[in-house]
Amino acid sequence: MTDWSKAGLYARAWVVSDMTGVGTGVTDRGLTSRKVGRLSGTAQVPGDKSISHRALMIAGITVGKTTITGLLEGDDVLATASALRAMGAKVEQLGGGVWRISGVGVGGLGEPAEPLDLGNAGTATRLLMGLVATHDFTSFFTGDASLSSRPMARVIKPLEAMGARIVARSGGRLPLAVIGTATPLPITYTLPVASAQVKSAILLAGLNTPGETTVIEPVLTRDHTELMLTHFGAEMRIEELAEGGRKITVIGHPELVPADIVVPADPSSAAFPMVAALIAPEGDIILSGVGTNPLRTGLIQTLIEMGAAITLENPRIEGGESVADLRVRSSALRGITVPAERAPSMIDEYPVLAVAAACATGRTTMLGLGELRVKESDRLAAMATGLAACGVKLSVEGDTLIVEGEGRPPLGGAMIATELDHRIAMSFLVLGTVTAEPVMVDDGSPIDTSFPGFAALMNGLGCRIGA
Repeated sequence: MTDWSKAGLYARAWVVSDMTGVGTGVTDRGLTSRKVGRLSGTAQVPGDKSISHRALMIAGITVGKTTITGLLEGDDVLATASALRAMGAKVEQLGGGVWRISGVGVGGLGEPAEPLDLGNAGTATRLLMGLVATHDFTSFFTGDASLSSRPMARVIKPLEAMGARIVARSGGRLPLAVIGTATPLPITYTLPVASAQVKSAILLAGLNTPGETTVIEPVLTRDHTELMLTHFGAEMRIEELAEGGRKITVIGHPELVPADIVVPADPSSAAFPMVAALIAPEGDIILSGVGTNPLRTGLIQTLIEMGAAITLENPRIEGGESVADLRVRSSALRGITVPAERAPSMIDEYPVLAVAAACATGRTTMLGLGELRVKESDRLAAMATGLAACGVKLSVEGDTLIVEGEGRPPLGGAMIATELDHRIAMSFLVLGTVTAEPVMVDDGSPIDTSFPGFAALMNGLGCRIGA
């Protein structure tokens, strides 16, 4: 067990001694969040990042033109658009979140002339690796320092079983080369860890592979790829397993047809204004058109168990995905135990859940957080260090985070090292809306990877986030 209270004291002392900016690591991209009293209003967060990536990729291998409305125009998704252009798809930005994609057909991608720079986009990297693995050309993948530290071995193994050859740095890290195969082999692959990205990479590779490619997932993960492939006309079989989980099969060499898409608002992005409203002294907001796919609503379920006043209004189906407007009001939260099996449905939301737990009454125990260690940063360590610096009592036991809430906001007043991680930055800016002392993050620029306009949207609801 790690004692984070002492680390937090050291961090606070370091910040207080360096508030002039010398030695704090503060850049001109740093942001500060200050205490507010009331949050209110209606807002729509940007489009779902997971769905946006997949919409671009699958539309890019249809035969014809697809219009995508509500596409997330963050850096990660723009990197996917750039990669598809480099391989021959016509990708046009029409304005207002509307894009038109002219696809090249299954198997029709061409060898990119330059390395594909994916910035900080882990989802784009893993899914595109699958897409190109069964094309007879070589492609090179690069990214920023954060992406280059993230492991790709879990994707490399099944793709090499299908015939691709992948040359990477130690630990399966970027930069790497995918040498696609001209004679791909269908496989049946059981996921060793719950990962929608690995599942999706295999299914995308299976599109240009003869026969049937099957993924068995013992634990359910987000199913956006299956839903979207069906939306575009792929032949799929999805079987529920008696022991739990699913068996997903894609039939190779389909002729995918254009199918317009409306991208719902991202539930992972909605998590930040949602938690801000819950912990505010007075909060009553509506978040419009948020995706409520049942494999993505773990945070909503968890917060409701903690006593959150969250209601789903006007539920509907858009583009094959369930959507609703979320009304969120200030609530007295209480600590609970969050089971490990819920992690796949909310893995990206644990940092902001930890913020909610810090303001709750009692102990919140979050189990099974191992995946947080291989995200844009080691999110488990980053959250523990930052929360302790803000005066929160907590401990880490293996892959479990335990937060001791005192029924009131912590003191705050810390400078948070974001480590190029957008969700760490946004989570601590949410915490700063209720702490007695402002909370600062050293670099807010990574936020644009998933939530462009974050500060403006939050300030429109009543927050005070700025340089």
